[in-house]
Amino acid sequence: MKTNEGVLDRSLRVIVGLVLIGLAATGTVGLWGYIGIIPLITGAVGMCPLYSLLGINSCPTPRR
Repeated sequence: MKTNEGVLDRSLRVIVGLVLIGLAATGTVGLWGYIGIIPLITGAVGMCPLYSLLGINSCPTPRR
């Protein structure tokens, strides 16, 4: 599995994921807020399947 997300991209994904999950957990937004698990996981792993399909790579030096 190749890394295709840069440091900034990964950081933003983790932050957005945590914010969405936090908002859903507190009842501020509906259950749809738990969709934040997706950016949280992709940010933690460093690989986005959609980026792979579209040929996007925000990582300056891809690692294996």
